[in-house]
Amino acid sequence: MEDSTDAIYVIRGREMAAPALPAGLYVTATPIGNLGDITLRALETLAAADLIAAEDTRVTRKLLSRYGISTRLSAYHEHSGPEAEERLLAAMRGGASVALVSDAGTPLISDPGARLVARAAEAGLAVHPIPGPSSLTAALSAAGVGDGPFIFAGFLPPKSKARRDRLRDLATLPFTLVFLEAPHRLSNFIGDALDILGDRPSCLCRELTKLHEVFLRARLSEIAAAAGEHQKGEIVVVVSAPEASAKAEPDEAEISGMLSERLACMGVKDAAREVSEATGLSRRELYQRALALSKG
Repeated sequence: MEDSTDAIYVIRGREMAAPALPAGLYVTATPIGNLGDITLRALETLAAADLIAAEDTRVTRKLLSRYGISTRLSAYHEHSGPEAEERLLAAMRGGASVALVSDAGTPLISDPGARLVARAAEAGLAVHPIPGPSSLTAALSAAGVGDGPFIFAGFLPPKSKARRDRLRDLATLPFTLVFLEAPHRLSNFIGDALDILGDRPSCLCRELTKLHEVFLRARLSEIAAAAGEHQKGEIVVVVSAPEASAKAEPDEAEISGMLSERLACMGVKDAAREVSEATGLSRRELYQRALALSKG
């Protein structure tokens, strides 16, 4: 869209040329905290793009200022309507290169942008990933928890019931679990995770790549006790897969104890459902046992 003159970005006082980009959408990863983590390809993309669609232009402007980039910014976030997407699509149809960035990390990983990428692809426009930092991979690489397949669960629902239901869906899966959480909801989330998932080895990762980076490697019960000290900054929680001992079938006394504990705060049906989900035992049989316990 622009002329063929190379765009410029600056690294440690040295001007670098960024070759022109063909029209299309460039899904560009940016640092999750430390601005030095930007890739050279991302800098070239941000400098050469005709337009940067940013989740928060104020945040992105700080990054661009650090590297002497003057590309025009346009706000694009989760509340942007179809008009904003159509405006970006029209620019690309007209020959523009558009870089899509979130506030931090890789766009679309618990960040907005999915609709724009889908519509660009449907319209036959080129979509290019410009890979780089991600809190998901950063946390997994340093947590020391789990070394096999994992599930990225992102942000769970803020309300406890919906959050606990989602945790139950994940509880018996043989995978490491990775969650994102807001600081003010951390204690409630850890409490629900401990209750539903059990006391698993875990790691609370906070302020990744920043000056006050924290890794709290402990069981969920210990993290729950310390959660009040970590209600600040960006948080990733990595929880190990179920331990082998946790998969052993409970004996009769344990089953009765689990049912009795739940009957103290919920009805027969819900108690049977929860114990069934936790143990894999028949919900119908557990319902009959819970009914007998409640009458007794």
